[in-house]
Amino acid sequence: MAKEDVAQKDAAMELAEDARDAEWEFESFTAEMFRGDFRWDLMHPFPTQSEEDKKIGDELIEKLRPVMEELDPFELDRLGDENHPENKDYEDKSYNNPLPESFRQKLADLGLFGMKIPKKYGGLGLSISNYARVLTFVGSYCSSTVAWLSAHQSIGVPQPLKDFGTEEQKEKYFPRLAKGEVSAFALTEPDVGSDPARVHTTAIPSEDGKYYTLNGDKLWTTNGLAANLVVIMARTPDKVLPNGKKRPQISAFIIEMDWEGVKCERRCQFMGLRAIMNGVLTLKNVKVPVENMIGKPGMGLKIALTTLNTGRLGLPAAAIGSCKKFIDELEWWAGGRVQWGRAIGEHQSITRKVALFASDLFAMQSMVTLTCAFADQKNADIRLEAAAAKYFCSETVWKRLDDFVQIRGGRGYETAKSLYERGERPSGAELALRDARIGRIFEGSSEVMHLIMAREAMDTHFKLVMPILMPRPGQKDSKVSLIMKAAKFYMTWYPKTWMPASGDFKTKKLNSTNVAHLKFASKTCKRLARTLFHTMAKFGPKLETEQILFANFVDIGTDLFVMSSALSYAEHLMTQNPDDQTPQVLADLFCREARVRIASNFKAVRKNHNRLYKKVAGPLMEGKLHWLANDAYTELPPMYRDFEKNDYEHPTAPLPDSDN
Repeated sequence: MAKEDVAQKDAAMELAEDARDAEWEFESFTAEMFRGDFRWDLMHPFPTQSEEDKKIGDELIEKLRPVMEELDPFELDRLGDENHPENKDYEDKSYNNPLPESFRQKLADLGLFGMKIPKKYGGLGLSISNYARVLTFVGSYCSSTVAWLSAHQSIGVPQPLKDFGTEEQKEKYFPRLAKGEVSAFALTEPDVGSDPARVHTTAIPSEDGKYYTLNGDKLWTTNGLAANLVVIMARTPDKVLPNGKKRPQISAFIIEMDWEGVKCERRCQFMGLRAIMNGVLTLKNVKVPVENMIGKPGMGLKIALTTLNTGRLGLPAAAIGSCKKFIDELEWWAGGRVQWGRAIGEHQSITRKVALFASDLFAMQSMVTLTCAFADQKNADIRLEAAAAKYFCSETVWKRLDDFVQIRGGRGYETAKSLYERGERPSGAELALRDARIGRIFEGSSEVMHLIMAREAMDTHFKLVMPILMPRPGQKDSKVSLIMKAAKFYMTWYPKTWMPASGDFKTKKLNSTNVAHLKFASKTCKRLARTLFHTMAKFGPKLETEQILFANFVDIGTDLFVMSSALSYAEHLMTQNPDDQTPQVLADLFCREARVRIASNFKAVRKNHNRLYKKVAGPLMEGKLHWLANDAYTELPPMYRDFEKNDYEHPTAPLPDSDN
């Protein structure tokens, strides 16, 4: 690796480390589990939503129902995909905006653009649980609409302003947002995805200290073309460390879209979510008052990560909705469609798909409901749980919707409009599958979720071992004292990972099947913690390159968390209604499937062929496998021939006070 690449990688890692919360203020079930401690007491009894708070959610959803029914989600998808080459006025917010203004206004009148904004500023001040319930409901009807609402308040201005804004900023912007002004979030750039150290958008302070001048380009700004306000991440002057090195500083600003120099260059169109207003923004000498900075200089990435901790819960909630809407159709089709003398749902290959659809939906509901309750009670650190919910739900929804399309056969692949015009019941399966695919990518791809969760899971070991192996500038403790501290911890902790799992689950009057699953989970979390430690000892600093092993560990931990959530939720539901044992069956099936996956992941950690991937991928990237494309048309279509992949460059602004 070139010296410049190493320096850039180190800068990125230091920036990420500085941005994350170094301390765990509250307990986390998943964090404790990765340390080998199965804290069933943190999630059982299952934390339920209060009747008073539930009533607020119930009433809002009932008010929302007739408003949603005015919208045709299939027509919205079609209109969102239309292109009007004669109209290129991207600054006109009505340009190719498929969402009817009358519908958007009704959402605003209900307060849906102020769900997270406190009541004192004109918002609804909903709990996280009710916010998730609303997004589940909207997501069950129209994924594009839920993206509008979620992007606006989960990653747009409301959440970061709520967590980090000044009182003056809140008084200025919250009332506007609560009334229906739209907000967006802009971090991604043409050359920047999950590596914020490469941000090129600059924010140069004026000599009099009254404003910053912003220059740069932002890509995939959801709501960008309809937004009034946008949170922009930009690079302020580098921080000079005691050793003379410079560290990139990313800061957050609120900009208004009608300011001079802010421009929407184009609207992006996608495979799914075709009715969202996602665009490319350019900033040219935009003067932003210093009072529009959120937090302090250099806090931008921390603000983004903190915002996403609770913001990520919107995505799994909406994903759950997209599965829930097909329960009725699944029941109707699997039970009523007859082939070879019996309902297709009675054929074992289809029976399995139907069962997994239901059990996985139950598990997703369990983990999201639980994590939202943790967030509302403010007595738990949910960074791992929120990441797990986003990761697990986005992956699982994609699999289950793909299964649903398979169950529906050709009718699942056919569009709703085509089915309707043929006189058959229209199905939204084709649209739902296209819309669901983005869930595995945005707000942190599944691969990034693996890395984020692995870092948090290894936090105890990183704090003890990494200062010894890779000392940071300004580190106070000597190497000897650090070694003694680590040795003292591991002499006590490591033997415990070999001891029998604790927890007398029988005294809790739990279902016997659930007790068996809980004993497995308790024993397995010790094995997980122990194996993590062994792997870290084996690879040392090189562990950061073992991303596939990280994924194996994260998948084990995620399955254990979801198993525990499902078991607790099942126990709660059966307590409420002892005559209904279906929650028990759903939880049992999910746990049995999860245990198979866990065994497979442990095996993959112990014995794998991960090195072989590089032996194949390397030659391909070097052009040595181009013969695989023989007899294929590999050129761009003629209408795109003016695009040359090797000479296309992204415009970038010079970096302030930087040698890079």
